[in-house]
Amino acid sequence: MTATPSHRGPLVTVLVPTFNRRRYLAEALRSLAGQTYANFEAVVVNDGGEPVADVVAALADPRFTLIERRDNRGKAASLNEGLARARGSYVAYLDDDDLYYPAHLAALLDALQAGGGCGAAYTDLYKVHCRVRPDGSRQVLGKIVNVSRDFDRFLICHFNHVLHVSLMHRRDLLDRTGPYNERLRVLVDWDMTRRLAFFTDFRHVPRVTGEYYAPVGPSDRLSYRQRLQRQAYLEQVLAVRTTRPAKPWPKMPDLAIILLAGRMDARAAGVLRQALLWTFMPYRVYLPLAAEDASRLRTDAPVVAVAPVAAGAGRAECLDAALGAADADFAAVVPPGVAPGLLWVEDALHAAVTSGAADRTAFLIRCAAGAPPWADADWPPVVLRLDALRRARAAAAGAPLAHALRAAGIAVRPPCDGERALQFDRLLQQAQAMEAEGNWAQAAWRYERLRARWANHRWMDERAARALFRAGGRDRQALELVRRLNRAQPTVDTLLLEAKLLRRGGAGDEAAALLERAEQILSGKALP
Repeated sequence: MTATPSHRGPLVTVLVPTFNRRRYLAEALRSLAGQTYANFEAVVVNDGGEPVADVVAALADPRFTLIERRDNRGKAASLNEGLARARGSYVAYLDDDDLYYPAHLAALLDALQAGGGCGAAYTDLYKVHCRVRPDGSRQVLGKIVNVSRDFDRFLICHFNHVLHVSLMHRRDLLDRTGPYNERLRVLVDWDMTRRLAFFTDFRHVPRVTGEYYAPVGPSDRLSYRQRLQRQAYLEQVLAVRTTRPAKPWPKMPDLAIILLAGRMDARAAGVLRQALLWTFMPYRVYLPLAAEDASRLRTDAPVVAVAPVAAGAGRAECLDAALGAADADFAAVVPPGVAPGLLWVEDALHAAVTSGAADRTAFLIRCAAGAPPWADADWPPVVLRLDALRRARAAAAGAPLAHALRAAGIAVRPPCDGERALQFDRLLQQAQAMEAEGNWAQAAWRYERLRARWANHRWMDERAARALFRAGGRDRQALELVRRLNRAQPTVDTLLLEAKLLRRGGAGDEAAALLERAEQILSGKALP
């Protein structure tokens, strides 16, 4: 039975950028026209590609507006042009080769209007592996839910786990984030999603409401081609990571990284370069340098600032000069001997953000592998609240950092396991390593523990059910889990898993029915 479209509720603007995908665009727009939530406007922006006016006109739907542009300016420019026309209170996105299921907009709008203060929401999507035939048509090879992750602010700064096609957010948030960055050729979506996280929480709706396509093998997609150009792609990543919207940021911590280099020599330049490469939470680097050393600084990174000091200034004077210039929530004091790497400051920052004793605790930054805890006991590498560091320095002017912290009653310790950044992802990697080694029962136990501690319920239940099936002798528990998933919303993978369990238990007819249902979803004849 087809649901009756609802016109009640706020207007939603759906932006559809397109470029030379006439064949796919028609299907994408039909999926939007068929939404159960009908109070939307669609702004289709043709970014200088082959004409699509007839594709839009064929819908005969006054909710659809077309912007035809002769020049190709990129996806970011198309989105900005569409936003200039947007009248909706909420904004959603549809790429020209992807699809919405009928309840997509309704599910997102319900989530945003459910309370809790979230200004953005996202669903799960099928990743559709396909082979593109010579005539441009797509042969579907498989459908998987590749990303089903609850929101994590640290993770969104490191990796985009919120796909743009799955996203809806309040229109007014763009007044805070600023427009799309038209200098970016790839990672346009991640750049905006990351900036939204400075100002709002996100609600994850663990329900498949659409699909995005992933061609197997070489692709003509710009994102695919750009990733092959490693240096250019890295520059785009750094451009995203160093973007800092105008303050205040009600949701995102800001970090002042104070590099106590002393001199701008090759070693200091290497530390700075690695800090820029690895740091992913919002930050600004402060370099206390005398004029001669400042003249040797070679970087155009917008997040690097010099704090002028007199020639021959001691470490305490350098720290105090940087503190005078810093504007942040937290400070990372980095003396010589620290080698930046993955999560080098993020572990300590996460501990400082989540600790209930952030004003009284400084968390140690990880030093170089094989190095002692820190090279100089008087100058530990730490992250703590900036105002707490300023109070400590004011109370012990000129003293080494460790003395000032002790005098202010600030303890120094490393982050505990549960305080580190991306702890869920680290434990997930351990579970996946257990699977690779054939330790399926242990992996299932880990997934169950992850579910209990870090939610991501549907994702972890599916992983646990699959591991229990592979472990052998645990079919009853696996069947219980996967049936619960299929009662909530069946997917190709969960239907196939339940069918395998039933077949192994001798219930061939039930298994055959599930396999038929999975085939219907895979072929597009039925929705999950």
